[in-house]
Amino acid sequence: MSREERKPIVSSSSSSTCSSSDDEVHPVVRRRSTRDTELAGHQKDAGCCDPTSTPHRFLALLFMCLLGFGSYFCYDNPGALQDVFQKELQLSSTEFTLIYSIYSWPNIVLCFVGGFLIDRVFGIRLGTIIYMLIVLVGQLIFATGGVLGHFWLMIVGRFVFGIGAESLAVAQNSYAVLWFKGKEINMVFGLQLSVARFGSTVNFWIMQPLYGYVSKSYSGYKGLGVALFLASSTCVMSLVCTLILGWMDKRAERILKRNNNPGGELAKLSDIVTFKLDFWMVSVVCVAYYVAIFPFVALGQAFFVSNFHMTPDEANTVNSIVYLISAIASPLFGFVIDKVGRNVTWVFCATISTLLAHFLLTFTHLDPYIGMSIMGLSYSMLAASLWPLVSLIVPEYQLGTAYGFCQSVQNLGLAVVTIAAGIIVDSSGGSHFWLQVFFMSFLLVSLLATCAIWAYNRKHQGNLNMSPAQRATYHTSIAMQCRHMNRRPLLGNYVQ
Repeated sequence: MSREERKPIVSSSSSSTCSSSDDEVHPVVRRRSTRDTELAGHQKDAGCCDPTSTPHRFLALLFMCLLGFGSYFCYDNPGALQDVFQKELQLSSTEFTLIYSIYSWPNIVLCFVGGFLIDRVFGIRLGTIIYMLIVLVGQLIFATGGVLGHFWLMIVGRFVFGIGAESLAVAQNSYAVLWFKGKEINMVFGLQLSVARFGSTVNFWIMQPLYGYVSKSYSGYKGLGVALFLASSTCVMSLVCTLILGWMDKRAERILKRNNNPGGELAKLSDIVTFKLDFWMVSVVCVAYYVAIFPFVALGQAFFVSNFHMTPDEANTVNSIVYLISAIASPLFGFVIDKVGRNVTWVFCATISTLLAHFLLTFTHLDPYIGMSIMGLSYSMLAASLWPLVSLIVPEYQLGTAYGFCQSVQNLGLAVVTIAAGIIVDSSGGSHFWLQVFFMSFLLVSLLATCAIWAYNRKHQGNLNMSPAQRATYHTSIAMQCRHMNRRPLLGNYVQ
């Protein structure tokens, strides 16, 4: 996306809100190009061809969601085939978790840089295509390593896969804000998560049967590699969706003459030092909450086999419940949050209920479907309420950089915690008790960070925990204040 395509979202700081207030008080009149005749004379029949129409925007949303499907499907291929990986490649739990941690290590830096490159260099369309291609190449290398039985090559493939996948998620978030900034944004984030997690759920459903079918013709690690090659077809599908979405966005930009950054602000890597405490606490939640979900799911098959005496297929089924429920519940929570607001309150409730889910799985003998169902609902609630907070804190021309930083620190946490999780399981003789305690301690950190967001927002009279009506009044008040300031006499400050 070009620099001219972005406009700051109103935030709680007066400096950033005043810079965008003139656009709110004196909206820019967008005229269609005289050379563009795609919609001319057909406005009544334009329907879904009109980029401003609801059907057209939600068609774009469909492709936004599907561009991440392949990435999430392939990300959890190892989790669905944990027993196969460890048996055919003779891996310990620590070595197995390296498959996940190596995914995260490059993104400690590159994800942040990837967001910046979207803001300043590639633009959102080209950047998304590049990152999707990297994902596909990484998965193909990973599968090739499986066919050859070379674990080191599989690690290289996951490294490359990770470089593209997390930056792709940043691009996906930026697309969502560009097309749906406003009252629909929470639902859109929830729906994107829904489709992504449906990809993870389908992975847990079909990879074991797929490997079983393939292994009839290809034995040992070759069967594993062929199954991974077949899984890469989902990345090809996502690449096609990326190309279609890029075409739609370019067409919408041309027709609507988009200029969402009339102030000409330029994103810089140094912008990160200007972000306020509430953004940093959101980043802490991104780390502390997600490390209690993803590493748990990655090692979930062994956990349910060991603690609840399930078969690998049964363990995969219950392990997929988190993603299955989030696929259904995330857009629903997003819709509700769009209506009632109070994002910080929702984040607080999600963290508490996730802590409860881990407690039930660790200290009780209740059916694990109960704990996993609570975890799935909680995860959906958090994702639909947490990520939109960034767009309320940071000006839009910095969103790629901001989301990239959140993804970067999240990957730092995942890289370290995933390795630590494998070490804890190996050193405990296969027991997952201390690992569960480890996860719950991170949820307590997430809870404290959420309280810090609430306190900082309340102290500075911010809009993070407001209802939609209160936010509208807040934005109007800021706009009128800035308009009044702009009308003061130039030398007014010097009048004695």
